[in-house]
Amino acid sequence: MHIRKVLCALMLIGLVSTIALAADINGKWKSESPGRDGTPMTTTYTFKVDGDKLTGTVAGARGETAISEGKVTGDEISFVVVRSMGGEERKIQYKGKVSGDEIKLSIVFNPDNPPREVVAKRVKE
Repeated sequence: MHIRKVLCALMLIGLVSTIALAADINGKWKSESPGRDGTPMTTTYTFKVDGDKLTGTVAGARGETAISEGKVTGDEISFVVVRSMGGEERKIQYKGKVSGDEIKLSIVFNPDNPPREVVAKRVKE
């Protein structure tokens, strides 16, 4: 009986620690990637985390778009941006791993093409 209580306590501590260690990505982040003509394109991400829910915006050459379906699990994030392209809506899927002041993002524009990899860095204000 004593061992069971100790194991339950350890599991509870582990769960609380995982929640407490969730990545703090609140604020602005920027990434640069080469555009079609080779000119660098800057994208600004504004993130707001509430528990495991991620909201915010992604802004770039095509304007600012709200994040949907955003999740934070430990140091991993995922979200979707819906944009109108050629008269139809397209879901762009983002998945990333947070490491300090960097997020390595994998962006899927079209499931038939390989993902684009970018690194977003925290904007120090």
